Amino acid sequence: MTHMQRLLVATLIVSVLSGCSLMREGFSSRAGGAVPASEPVPAVFDGQPRVVHEFDIGDDAQTVFGNVQIIEARDSDTFSDIARSYGLGYDELVNANPGVDPWLPGAGTRIVLPTQFVLPEAERRGIVLNIAAKRLYYFVPATDSEPGRVLTYPIGIGRVGWATPTGSAEIIAKAVDPAWYVPASVRKEHREAGDPLPAVVPPGPNNPLGRHVLKLDMPGYLLHGTNQPYGVGMRVSHGCVRLYPEDIEALYAMAGLGTHVTIVNQPIVAGWRDREFYLAAYPRLEDDARDEQTLLAESLAAIQDRHFMLRGESDGQVLAELLASGSGVATAVTDAGLTTKPLYVRNVAAPPQDAPSREEIAELLDEMMRETDAATAAGAQ
Repeated sequence: MTHMQRLLVATLIVSVLSGCSLMREGFSSRAGGAVPASEPVPAVFDGQPRVVHEFDIGDDAQTVFGNVQIIEARDSDTFSDIARSYGLGYDELVNANPGVDPWLPGAGTRIVLPTQFVLPEAERRGIVLNIAAKRLYYFVPATDSEPGRVLTYPIGIGRVGWATPTGSAEIIAKAVDPAWYVPASVRKEHREAGDPLPAVVPPGPNNPLGRHVLKLDMPGYLLHGTNQPYGVGMRVSHGCVRLYPEDIEALYAMAGLGTHVTIVNQPIVAGWRDREFYLAAYPRLEDDARDEQTLLAESLAAIQDRHFMLRGESDGQVLAELLASGSGVATAVTDAGLTTKPLYVRNVAAPPQDAPSREEIAELLDEMMRETDAATAAGAQ
């Protein structure tokens, strides 16, 4: 794919991937045989190892899981390719790698993978979505023989003007190979854009719902797959939540009817791991009605109440700086303030014993920051 083709794909993603129904009867199953079966959607991108983020929850106090990683891009890689291979969304990579061309990072370019996850403040029950992070968490209860687990997946959410709502819901219906009944408002929008849609889109490669759908009791809202996985991790839908085909297939098998769903909008999240306190901040959604000061005050109060941390004026400044960066990278906070270096970084392809030391990681990230600063300064001249 040429650089121009990559830019064209980036332009088309938002305009093409906005086909989620907001009508109460937005889909139907092919169980009645009225529509043909769809062709399988490819599960992974071009052979890269597929990473599934699944963690045991043995300690209720632990709310941070996984480890930040750094990899080197190949010549043919794009952020969309890398994101899908490592279980991330497009925006997560963009936020964590400022100054890197997402469509042509270049061979050997070091890419930070924000694969350390801070759970949002919500009950550990069923499905929890943090739309600010564009990430879904599914909690598997503990049994007599197995500890509880959490699986986390990147999601695409509603774009500006079609925001994904917050609140509580339940899964009330499931379907494989659904037909999409296109709402009149969506048909009007596409018609005015010169891209008319039929009243019903049958299962198959042109159906934006993908092969698996979970319907919520929020009228018209769905969790579903997609025929355009490059849009996962972005604001591209008409309000519904999109997952990679392989992720929605796994979630569909686990989440039954009646599964509780909680949707929150938390740009700042905090938690604990091994007596280390972490913060992560994501860019505030463009249509978030809270101004920055209100959001900071709410976040500081919540952290003080739940974690007994960040009590001084300087700590409020830490939050402000973190929110301004919007990197989404979990960051350790110590008595000395903000620790900007990830505590542990490795390439998933390397054995654990080959992981670099903290000193090597610090040197590597310092060098990356200097290169980014230099590129920014050069661009300003």
